[in-house]
Amino acid sequence: MSYVNPDPEPERASGLEPGGGVPPGETPPAESSMPEAGPRETHNPPKGWAKAPLTLIIVLTVLVAAFFLAYAIVLMV
Repeated sequence: MSYVNPDPEPERASGLEPGGGVPPGETPPAESSMPEAGPRETHNPPKGWAKAPLTLIIVLTVLVAAFFLAYAIVLMV
């Protein structure tokens, strides 16, 4: 593993004024990436819905739709 310093080196960065300021019209130095920024992720939970909750939601939706369909049929008769 190597350590990457995110700060620019003043002697190698062009356009920096003393103290690290950037004069008008100059592009500030680019931000470097830090590959070791976060902890190593060893567990990724599965994405998506589990089968039981999804089945329960579908069954409940079908029952509610059937109730309102039956209610509409009773009102028309």
